[in-house]
Amino acid sequence: MRLDKFLKVSRIIKRRTLANEACDAGKVWVNGKPVKAGFQVKTGDLVELKLARRPVRVEILSLNEAPGKGDAAAMYKALQTEEDDSQTLLLSESERPPKSGLQGYEAND
Repeated sequence: MRLDKFLKVSRIIKRRTLANEACDAGKVWVNGKPVKAGFQVKTGDLVELKLARRPVRVEILSLNEAPGKGDAAAMYKALQTEEDDSQTLLLSESERPPKSGLQGYEAND
């Protein structure tokens, strides 16, 4: 299956033309190499995209020409990127925002 079609049918990228543009701009790699939109992907390939907000890294699990909404997410497995690791913040209990407006409220007897 062509890379641009996979990105569209798996719903990683909304439209095939956007997938083409991302490939032409050098923002898509397969197995560590920059590729064009016509690159033939196969099960097991690792796809990396450098999109506006943060990089996306997925492993292709299956190729389905016309998946339904529920089947699209099963076509790939999202992998954690190094940026995800460095940006993770663990807040202590005292730093977390309250879960409700009444938490911490003590009634006076």
